Amino acid sequence: MIWNVKRISYGDHPSQFAELHLPDSASPVPVVVVVHGGFWQQRYDLGLGRPLAEDLTRHGVAAWNVEYRRIGGGGGWPATLLDVSGALDALVRLEDPRLDLTRLVTLGHSAGGHLAVWAAARHDAVTGAVAQAGVLDFRLDPEITRRAAELLGGDPEQVPDRYRLSSPAELVPIGRPVVCVHGDADSTVPLAQSESFQRAARAAGDPVDLVRVPGAGHMDLVELGTPGWEASRDAVLRLVGATGPE
Repeated sequence: MIWNVKRISYGDHPSQFAELHLPDSASPVPVVVVVHGGFWQQRYDLGLGRPLAEDLTRHGVAAWNVEYRRIGGGGGWPATLLDVSGALDALVRLEDPRLDLTRLVTLGHSAGGHLAVWAAARHDAVTGAVAQAGVLDFRLDPEITRRAAELLGGDPEQVPDRYRLSSPAELVPIGRPVVCVHGDADSTVPLAQSESFQRAARAAGDPVDLVRVPGAGHMDLVELGTPGWEASRDAVLRLVGATGPE
């Protein structure tokens, strides 16, 4: 049962904050950093991640549900990426004895999956990542490339270095275990995103698993009680070494 939820700012902007969800535990617990999706757009916020954070807490882990600057609200290149890194820095600086930061996994849905895997590649504190229908290969699909151009301020020909520094498929080897969970009926972020990333990552020597969820659409992966969410939660608990409900 959740016994503590606390909002903590990591910067001066109204979107630079996170919610720390803590379970009632006598010993330090692993931490899951929840990064919401919404194609990095301002109209989507961390309310998307709050039910996931609460459910994870019921399963004996702490959750750090992150808000960040989005497109239309001060975000984009490089602010959105810097905020995710800054939120992780702030989590480490808490030095909270209730948190076992040696087991710190990022979890993100859709564009949040991009940020979760990007953080695993870029931040030393992260020990693994779970991408739920993640946007992982910015060059693979024309619609994904169009969306990525909104984040990065140009297409791959205009700002190639930004794609190289931010697209997970171009950051391999990530150097940490990654699990991609993806529905095979996803019409928003195609399954090919996870398949392409897994191929590239494994070719670079990364231990990347792909869990296909039959019949699952894009939002099924963040709906509690669905096979998509259960597969995502199971992947998180496996990576942090947790056993399940307290």
